[in-house]
Amino acid sequence: MKTREEALAYGLSFEDTYQDAPFHDANWQLVRCKGNKKAFLWTYEKDGYVNLNVKVAPEKAIFWRQIYAAVIPGYHQNKDHWNTVILDGSIPDRDVKLMIAESYDLISDNPSKRIYEAVKKIPYGRVATYAQIAEVAGDRKMARAVGNALHKNPDPAGIPCFRVVNSKGELAGEFAFGGAGQQAKLLRAEGIEVVNGVVDLSRYQWNNEK
Repeated sequence: MKTREEALAYGLSFEDTYQDAPFHDANWQLVRCKGNKKAFLWTYEKDGYVNLNVKVAPEKAIFWRQIYAAVIPGYHQNKDHWNTVILDGSIPDRDVKLMIAESYDLISDNPSKRIYEAVKKIPYGRVATYAQIAEVAGDRKMARAVGNALHKNPDPAGIPCFRVVNSKGELAGEFAFGGAGQQAKLLRAEGIEVVNGVVDLSRYQWNNEK
């Protein structure tokens, strides 16, 4: 990836985004999230190359800078939370796209993202209900959205969706979590008793108010 057009096109491929030029300077073209209007991709030309500014977690900022000389601390932005990616052809497209995607994830107010972060908080050996996860994610009314997000879990190893049950302690349908009986198997491996497809919430429910 070397051109601004390629970078902008990829940024705009994410859900609920739009292009903006807020500085009355055509050199600066941004891609923002519609919900919160925050920019996750800044594009501009500098020293003969197209540059991208992307949001980054502090630990990942150093990681990317150590791998590629063309990734440097963010130009005109917080050096701990932003990187500048110089499109000089030295960085494979897949990693440029990954850095843009990571920036989008950090900036966007994505309900699924909030749901997954809430699920990650469920302790080992405990379960939570759909409504409980919705509440931790910021909106108790989106319990149905929790179910939809969990069945599209992009990282089963890192997001323990099998720890989520309904308000009666019942497990999900057998199509979830890799096949018949898989959720029960995963719960039992953590010491949670499952009887006839049901978990006793009085014993195993996560107390997220602690």
